[in-house]
Amino acid sequence: MIQVTDDIHIDEQTIQEDFIRASGPGGQNVNKVSTAVQLRFDVRQAGLPDPVRQRLEQLAGKRLTEEGVLILDARRFRSQERNREDALERLLNLIRKAAQPPTPRRKTRPPQVVKERRLDSKRHRGKIKKMRRINPHIEE
Repeated sequence: MIQVTDDIHIDEQTIQEDFIRASGPGGQNVNKVSTAVQLRFDVRQAGLPDPVRQRLEQLAGKRLTEEGVLILDARRFRSQERNREDALERLLNLIRKAAQPPTPRRKTRPPQVVKERRLDSKRHRGKIKKMRRINPHIEE
């Protein structure tokens, strides 16, 4: 069991790792060794609390398949082990972020001074436009 937060644990069996060849730096090593990691995590079968699962699916975006599998690619490092650690850490950070409930929005009202300032500027613009008329003293 991997401990994500104090009350959230995920089973290692829900994480599947595939190793693929990475592009980028590494010289001949890139052509011979599969160092990149493709981590697959089944969000719906992981046993996460419902609100956390929903927020995780929202955060995952395009990385989530229609079946509910989160796919993370890690190919930053040259070694397979560091890419494995990187992919797992990114998954845990994503779950930790989903575990934090969003702060509710507090309704605020604009101050009276701001309303008055806005109305004054509107009146001022109206006066400027009125002065552009041929005979500004005639009301239309």
